[in-house]
Amino acid sequence: MNTTPIKARGVERVVAGQATSDGAGVKLTRVLTHDLQHRLDPFLMLDAFGTDSPEDYIAGFPDHPHRGFETVTYMIAGRMRHRDSAGHEGLLSNGGVQWMTAGRGVIHSEMPEQEAGRMEGFQLWLNLAAADKMQPAWYRDIPAAEIPELRLPGATVRVIAGESHGIRGAMQRERTEPLYLDVHLEPGARFEQPLPETHNAFIYVYRGALETGAHRIGASRMAVLANTPDSNGVVLQALQAPSRALLIAGAPLREPIAQYGPFVMNTREQLMQAVHDYQNGRLAA
Repeated sequence: MNTTPIKARGVERVVAGQATSDGAGVKLTRVLTHDLQHRLDPFLMLDAFGTDSPEDYIAGFPDHPHRGFETVTYMIAGRMRHRDSAGHEGLLSNGGVQWMTAGRGVIHSEMPEQEAGRMEGFQLWLNLAAADKMQPAWYRDIPAAEIPELRLPGATVRVIAGESHGIRGAMQRERTEPLYLDVHLEPGARFEQPLPETHNAFIYVYRGALETGAHRIGASRMAVLANTPDSNGVVLQALQAPSRALLIAGAPLREPIAQYGPFVMNTREQLMQAVHDYQNGRLAA
């Protein structure tokens, strides 16, 4: 348990996501957009999806390629089937996480396994260092029961990656050191989390509303935390309603980012090679 008093970071800005669609027409909100990639390095994108209307999600995400980064899909409600060119297959369901390293290349699909009901969740893109971009593809399904939980007065914290108050998360990454917490707070409850001063960090509120410092963060809003000198963490305070938020932080890679759709490399030449490999059936070879 952390006993060092928290000197909390401030909020640099609050961001509203952009409504869009992806895959075969799945409706979603793009929260972390392209223009924030350098500011929130090593994170490239965060999408939030949540609907009770099957027509918004039923077409899913048919076969599509990736190279050069990792995808972390966290399902709050619903079921999604994953299949990929490396022979991996898994069912992502309520409370579970799919962690996929695209590495040198993978072609995969993510298709709903339901025709009615609610589907809700998040997909985070986590960059890979230049030295790791051409590693073999890798995949892990993490069922809900395998995600450790921290329980504090008024708070339940699901530790997907990193560590919180001595609870080690389901995933660890050495270079980017991601922290990925799903924080559930009862009305008025407070949660403190240590953060390295050098890490970039943000909060995405998906239920209720939170305060951190003097800033109120409403539902469907992302707060970019300031890299405040000498700060050592963040303090979250729920308001009058139960609240839930993702707290995400990581060590910046400080490398060039070159992106063309589902390919994220360091140079234009590497992107051209990725496109060439895909067009010639060698992306996932």
